[in-house]
Parts: sequence; C-alpha cells; structure tokens
Amino acid sequence: MNWKILLTDGLAPITDQDLLNKIDLADQKGITAEELLEVVDQYDAVIVRSRTKITEDVLAAAKKLKVVGRMGVGVDNIDLQAAKAHGVTVVNAPVATTVSVAELTIGLMLSLIREIPKANTGLKAGEWLKKELVGTELYQKTLGIIGFGNIAKAVCKRAQAFEMKVITYGSSRPADEIRTFGAEPVSLEELLAQSDIITMHIPHNERSHHMLNDATFQLMKDGVVIVCAARGGVIDQEALLAALKSGKVAGAALDVFEKEPPGAIPLLDHPRVIGTPHIGAQTKEAQLRAGFDILSEVVNALDEKPLRWKIV
Repeated sequence: MNWKILLTDGLAPITDQDLLNKIDLADQKGITAEELLEVVDQYDAVIVRSRTKITEDVLAAAKKLKVVGRMGVGVDNIDLQAAKAHGVTVVNAPVATTVSVAELTIGLMLSLIREIPKANTGLKAGEWLKKELVGTELYQKTLGIIGFGNIAKAVCKRAQAFEMKVITYGSSRPADEIRTFGAEPVSLEELLAQSDIITMHIPHNERSHHMLNDATFQLMKDGVVIVCAARGGVIDQEALLAALKSGKVAGAALDVFEKEPPGAIPLLDHPRVIGTPHIGAQTKEAQLRAGFDILSEVVNALDEKPLRWKIV
C-alpha cells in the first residue's frame, strides 16, 4: 500500500518514477484551515508551504499523521512542540531555495540603491528622471548579514563579487570557519554601527522577534539601508517606518511582512520602500529542487530511513 500524502499548497512536477510509485499524492492546493481539519486524519503525511498552518488542533485531528514536510526553510507555521508531543516528524528543504533567495536579496539591494522601480515607473509615465536618480554603489560598502546559514553564505559570496566588505552576527560557528567564507564575525552592536547595508537571514522565533526595533535602529549609521527576505516578524514595521521618516534609515527593501499579504499599510506608501510579495523562492529552478527534496525527505521519514533535514 502506498503512503497517502496531502499537498496543501501545491508542488512542482516530480519526474522520479521510483519515488512516485511509493505514494498517493492528493493535491488540495488552497485548502482552508477548516477543510484541513476535516480531512487530515486520512493522510500519512502533509506537505505545506508558508501559507498553511499546522497547529495543535490539526495535529490532534491527524490520527494517522507521521510526517509534516515544509517545502522551504522556515517552519514558523508549524507547531513544533505539538508535533513532538504527537510523535510527528517535521522535515524541511533548507537548501533548495538558497540561490533564489540570495539572488533576490542582491536584486533588492540594487533596486533600492539605484532606484530602479522609480526609474521604470517614471519612464513608462513619460518622465525622464535622469537628474533626480543619483544612486550609490555596492562597491566597497560594508554589508552586515544577521544570521549566517546557507542563504546568508550565498549572499556573502555574491556580495564579494561587488567587492563589498562583509561582516556577520548570529552564527554559532567558530570565527575561523566564518572567515573562510570571506566574512568577519562581529557583535550585534558592532554590526549595527558599522554596516552601510543590513540584510536579515534568520528564522522568526521568540528570540528574533522584532530584532530590528526602535532601540536597535538608533545604534545604526545614519542613512543605513535595510533588506529583508527572511521573515517579516524579525523587523518591527512601525519602528522601521519611524526610522525612515527620521532619515536614520535611507531605504528599505522587503520581500516579507509581519502579516501576509500586508494590505495597504503606511510602510509601503513610503517613497523609500520597495516591496515584493514573498517571492524569494519563486523561481522555476528552486521550485523543482524544493519539490523533489521535500517529497524524497518525507518518503524517507515514512520509510524510517536516515534523514538529512529533520527538525523534530
């Protein structure tokens, strides 16, 4: 009998026939929280993205559930304590989207400091804004990376191609190991004070919630640039808006928000903010990798084989 696996947010096409022969996939993309509670007890595993919430109620209702797979990195939409209590394994696919998120991060930096969105909008409106659009370079700027996981390392590598100086905070790795990637480990206070551009690459949890806030913004250089393609909750959006209005922050480029979709919020109305709708992982290549990685990891968990990316 094949393993029954529920997809709540879709999955890129899988071509590995050996893998497909082991499973029965039920694609219910867009399933609501109420609908999930009604059907989850039919499945051995559930694969989600960031939209679907795997709560205590879902886990309590899932009598057969053995595995939850998160297609991507962050697992803040899964109640890990409840999963552990119910004996449910949680796995993710942490490396599949690394390149895509890192490339978007660099793209957000360039778009912001060269005012590419404003230039494009003006040109299409018949305006020639050449004299107004005096940007800055990445060259020889100090990039502060908060967190130093797979995506942060990929950003570091790409930043060095622009001849940026990279400093980082938040890794538990030895300093000598971090330096092999071309980054210098520093304290949070040093990173905030020295960085021309700060980019966030950390999960959202109790420790990181609103890490950038009124107090930490005051420790930054005047005219600092903020980039975030991690999780919205790591930045206090009201504090960021206040820092933009005061001039402490020269601009912000955000792919993620505390509430998604964010709706018509004052932060997005600010002329020095550019935003994208959580598209860090939204490339064809990343989706193909993530689909295969998470499905194979879920099947390995169901077959009780060794796991690469077990969370709990």
